[in-house]
Order: sequence, then C-alpha cells, then structure tokens
Amino acid sequence: MNLSESKDFLVSTASLKEVRVFSRDVFEKINIPQDQKDELVLAIAEAAQNIVKHGYKGIKETTDRMEIKISLKDDELEIGFFDKGKKVVPENIQHRKLDDIKPGGLGTFFIKQIMDNAVFKKDQTGWVNHLILTKKI
Repeated sequence: MNLSESKDFLVSTASLKEVRVFSRDVFEKINIPQDQKDELVLAIAEAAQNIVKHGYKGIKETTDRMEIKISLKDDELEIGFFDKGKKVVPENIQHRKLDDIKPGGLGTFFIKQIMDNAVFKKDQTGWVNHLILTKKI
C-alpha cells in the first residue's frame, strides 16, 4: 500500500489536538495494530509539541505554520515535520534522565523508542527545520 498525506497547522499548543486527529485519520487507512497506531500518534504529537515548545520558545504568538507529511511506501512509513522556528542543532537534543521523576522532557525518548530513525535534513527550501521520522511497519 502506498499513501501520502500532508496538512499544515498553526504553530500553537491549541493545534496539537488537530495534529493527533489528522494522524489518527491517516493511520485508520493503514492495516496495522491499534496499539502501533496509538504509538505513532504519540510520536507525532511529541514531535509537533517540540516544535511549538522549543522551536518557538520565547515567541508569544505567531502566524507561522508547520507542515506534517505522512507517507507510506511499501512497508516504510515516513513522517516529515517542516517548520520555520529556531534552527535545530541535532547534537543538542537530549531527553532528561529517566530517574528524574517529573512531568515533561521525555518526548524525544518516546520518539526514539517508537520510531526506527529520526533525522534532521538540511537545506529544505522555504523551511528552517525538516525532521524525518521513519519506521518499518
């Protein structure tokens, strides 16, 4: 099965519910177990939240939009995130220590547990950041 769907969202915490709804709608078209769909939605929501929280840190309101593209070719799922926030330095991304019990700070940990790969592409026309998550399904 091949599939490719994309949608853009206002960069805002209020958009995160829409991101989850869009992701669920796309995954309903793919024949994979429900728990795997739920994990993929979680990974997408965490990555989108990181764009809002870190890519736009210190910016109260913006009209910027982020794009999310979900593609499936054969058995390779690819999820692309495009934004115009602060440039990401991949080497600086790390989750907090797991024994530090408090809310938040584990998004990248969950993403790495759920997905096979997470890579930032450089030089994407019109975008500052382009994150690609991949998973064999």
